[in-house]
Amino acid sequence: QVRLVESGGGLVQPGGSLRLSCAGSGFTFSDYVVSWYRQAPGKERELVARITRAGGSTHYADSVKDRFTVSRDNTKNTVYLQMNSLKPEDTAVYVCNAVRPSTAYWGQGTQVTVSS
Repeated sequence: QVRLVESGGGLVQPGGSLRLSCAGSGFTFSDYVVSWYRQAPGKERELVARITRAGGSTHYADSVKDRFTVSRDNTKNTVYLQMNSLKPEDTAVYVCNAVRPSTAYWGQGTQVTVSS
């Protein structure tokens, strides 16, 4: 059974940090490019970060550059999103996506709330 499960969300104060995890099972995780998206109420889904299959290349939205870091450990079938210097505008549901040609999997998402 294919599963993609996010964890690590929660409530954090502005300026704080969180680390999200995206764990895959039931498929060959290392064959997939993995991306983190987020969606806030009333807004369109936004690509936050992306990492290639072996982790050699990453991409970030301008809004999170220098604050967020995406990484992966293919021995654990997991991609991480380290989020530092969090801002209220980072509040959203964060969802991971694993994709290769003709195949895409989505997780259920984890809520991140940045508020004092």
